[in-house]
Amino acid sequence: MDDLQTARAGTLRKIIAFPLTLTIVEFLAVTIAASVATIGLKGLLSHGTPGYFLGGLGVAVLTMLVYLACVRWIERRSPHDLPLSAMTMDLPLGMLIGGALFALMTGIVALLGGLSVERVNGIGALWAMLAMAVTSGTIEEILFRGILLRHVEAMLGTWAALFVTSALFGAAHLANDGATIFAAFAIAMEAGILLGAAYLWKRRLWIPIGIHAAWNFTQGWVFSVPVSGGATPDGLLATTRNGPDWLTGGAFGLEASVIAMLVATGAGLFLLLRVVRQGGIRPPMWARH
Repeated sequence: MDDLQTARAGTLRKIIAFPLTLTIVEFLAVTIAASVATIGLKGLLSHGTPGYFLGGLGVAVLTMLVYLACVRWIERRSPHDLPLSAMTMDLPLGMLIGGALFALMTGIVALLGGLSVERVNGIGALWAMLAMAVTSGTIEEILFRGILLRHVEAMLGTWAALFVTSALFGAAHLANDGATIFAAFAIAMEAGILLGAAYLWKRRLWIPIGIHAAWNFTQGWVFSVPVSGGATPDGLLATTRNGPDWLTGGAFGLEASVIAMLVATGAGLFLLLRVVRQGGIRPPMWARH
């Protein structure tokens, strides 16, 4: 009887530890926790206060804790992709990359006549934009890179995982206001490749979280441009976008600009080349010894 129970327990453990099972369980756990916390944040705190930003930080921390709990108690491994020891180096680096890339892309669009700065607006919706950047950067990177990319890679290999997560990340934005097929394709190319490569570079989540958060904050608060189809934010600079949608991104925002796609995808391919050179490409599970 003991041998039978041990065999059943071993089989159950293998099923739970299979990457597809882990993907479903962890994705649901993090999504539910983050959704409930976000609803509470929006319902309890005023958007224009520092408390709203602190609440956003709380949502981000809760999301990380749920993810770490899944890693520790379901996967039964150490959380090597969110080490606190690397946060002080990786997170600022990611923020620098994200902010610089969006500023570069915006500057190119402005030089081509697609964007002009009308005036300095003041702090505007600073606290709401900070909360948005922190929550979106943390939640989406844990879901798409920490869970999906990592587990799909364990099954299908690095190249397939990068393709699948990029496509899903682009498709996830189709429900946003102002979204088009091209906007989803641009997000898949620029963000899917860049953020996926940023994770694969160090196999840690701090850099893609920093890139994602700084990209959204620079877009929404610094340049007052809609973030992924959202309402036009009240940011630091009052800006006007004029010209064809391929240049300005249209109602979706500058993320749907051809310029953004070229700049961010180029940066992503540069990081991906580093991943290849350092031997970071892994084969599918059936090709391993």
